[in-house]
Amino acid sequence: MLDPAVRAEPSIRTGMPKAVGVAWTLLIINTLGSTGAKTLLPLPRSVSQLITMGALGAAFVIALALNARLRIRPSAYLFLLTLLLVLSVVSSLNLEGGFGALFRCFRFALFLSTLWLLTRWWNGGLDLVRTHIRAYGVVLVTVVIGLALGPGNAMPFEYGGRLTGTLWPLTPPQVGQYAAIVIGLTVLLWLGGKLERKHALVVIVPAFGILLLTHTRTAMLGLVAGTVVALMSQWMSSARARKVFTWLVFGGLFAAVALGGLLQAWFLRGQSEENFSSLTGRAKVWDALLDAPRTTLEYLFGVGLTDKSFDGLPIDSSWLAVYHEQGYVGIAIVAAFMLVLVVVAVLRPPSPARACAIFLITYCLSASYTEAGLGDASPYLLHLALAASLLVRAPAEEPEFVKDDRGRGFTTDVKERA
Repeated sequence: MLDPAVRAEPSIRTGMPKAVGVAWTLLIINTLGSTGAKTLLPLPRSVSQLITMGALGAAFVIALALNARLRIRPSAYLFLLTLLLVLSVVSSLNLEGGFGALFRCFRFALFLSTLWLLTRWWNGGLDLVRTHIRAYGVVLVTVVIGLALGPGNAMPFEYGGRLTGTLWPLTPPQVGQYAAIVIGLTVLLWLGGKLERKHALVVIVPAFGILLLTHTRTAMLGLVAGTVVALMSQWMSSARARKVFTWLVFGGLFAAVALGGLLQAWFLRGQSEENFSSLTGRAKVWDALLDAPRTTLEYLFGVGLTDKSFDGLPIDSSWLAVYHEQGYVGIAIVAAFMLVLVVVAVLRPPSPARACAIFLITYCLSASYTEAGLGDASPYLLHLALAASLLVRAPAEEPEFVKDDRGRGFTTDVKERA
């Protein structure tokens, strides 16, 4: 017969509620955007915007329902993002960017509020990593389906024959980014013993093929840099990481020697050396942005949130986009939260969660040079939020004193300190 204390002991809950994963997935849907390649079925931009904003609203409602008591964890990353939001609102009030700037501020506020509500389940676990991989994996599946249904539409001439999303409008850089993130996180889960090799290969091989078809240099370099730095962070604690790092080095040298011509052709994408050196015309937009006259207030606080363009051309640089929209103060805030994440990641002991966080931070840093997204609600801020959740220390726990059905007291289970 079981002891009464054992019979009375409540079960210990592990993991996060499934609804948290649903809310996180909805945040990912919101950051997919509403512009890109021509879709197979006509999808008006107003409809796609309604879907993405509806996903954000639903994510906030779910997070609020789960965390009705508003229990949140302190987060330096989200605190600095909140300061950036306040700055964005102040700089957008002059309406230089039109009422669209205030709408973008509202979206940023809802996005950030949802993240704050979800911090209750930030405990350094890998549940959100798996959710991240699954959600972006589904997005990549839609890209493959679009490629199968209409190869000509999926790799259009106007994008240089690069792979796009045609079920949902996605540009090649977006598809490349999602593929690189899925590959990097899956590799690190396998290295950490959290995923079987055969399951990892099922994800990595097709995702890498998608990345190659997008011809996205930023995503490829970010994947390589993030993976290498993450492996180096596990050098002393993981023999598997050392082995994989060694194979990557020799594999890279072999590819550079034996496949140098193919690699050069892939990176050039048929561009001239002049076009390649100007980063596909980005440098011209950057020079024009930096040469444009500004008032002292615009230098300090920017012109408010825009669609990340200047004179109708995409800025394609997180740092220059922040300079344009939030000024030097915005750059200081972005640099501060990136520095906080780097320092915290360095100070944490080696673990699969830390390796995933380091990969995400390194990827976002390397991509920030030629991709915008660090100053507004975007996939990059969501990647960094995932990194911040992985760097949270496990909460202190204390035993809970309860009574069994005979009134005898005993200590069982654990509960989080207030």
